[in-house]
Amino acid sequence: MNANKQDAMTIISTVKDALSEIGYPAKAIKTSQVRALSAALFKQLEIQDIDSTLSVCETLLKQRDWACSIIAYDWAFKMKKQYTPETFTTFQHWLFTYVTDWNDCDDFCTHAFGELLLKYKSLFPKILPWVNHDNFAVRRATAVILIYPMNKKDYSDLFPLTVANLLQNDEHYLVQKGYGWMLKVLSKHEPETVIKYLIQHRSAMTRTAFRYALEKLDKTTQQKLMAL
Repeated sequence: MNANKQDAMTIISTVKDALSEIGYPAKAIKTSQVRALSAALFKQLEIQDIDSTLSVCETLLKQRDWACSIIAYDWAFKMKKQYTPETFTTFQHWLFTYVTDWNDCDDFCTHAFGELLLKYKSLFPKILPWVNHDNFAVRRATAVILIYPMNKKDYSDLFPLTVANLLQNDEHYLVQKGYGWMLKVLSKHEPETVIKYLIQHRSAMTRTAFRYALEKLDKTTQQKLMAL
């Protein structure tokens, strides 16, 4: 298959046929099975440019199907060498339109969208308005998207504490877990920064976010913080 010559619906049909061969959706399958299938199909696509690939990815996302979404975000990530700052517009559109729960938020933001932010850190101010979005998954994304650059130990000019402050009063528990997770990852690199933050904000933070944030700290510090 050539993504530039095959129309998107033909590719979608090929994807669905391949999924059917491994039993989906008639029976439950593992995420790892979908990822393996995604990698095999991608090799057949003879990808030449990012625009046609992202167009196919959006058609996959329009299926509103769990497995198709995993494949879409995976193929988008595989195009990372061709990302430009303008890719943000497409990815933000996907986030606002197709991401509806924590699992697709985390899949998209800890791979493709996180890579884009890592590559173009000047995009950081553009993610901050997400904290006011009606969809909790978009608000969660404001924190989760920072996890990829932090795991790569390359997060200069990104400001996780700014995001934590903006999400601190969010009432959705999955947003609380999201920014708590972000702080937990930060604690692996800057434990004292996170400890200081938790002490200063212990009254304002929910216990859900607080507990997530301290999970990677040493046991003695965890006990001291939980006693506050």
